[in-house]
Amino acid sequence: MLVKLLGKTIKERREELSITQAHLAELAGISINTLYKLERGQANPSLHLLNKLADVLGMELKLEVKKTS
Repeated sequence: MLVKLLGKTIKERREELSITQAHLAELAGISINTLYKLERGQANPSLHLLNKLADVLGMELKLEVKKTS
């Protein structure tokens, strides 16, 4: 579920910026096939990959620990 949400978020941001998949892949230094799979929730991206994409898209990765009662 998280991978699908990440992919959807990346795709939406890419489209907001009017960037093609090919251009984003080039800017991030990844293959277009990797980006294609990620946007569809079919990939298991590393934090390094997500960080590269976030940087290019002007986004920030944020990890939070949820406290349980």
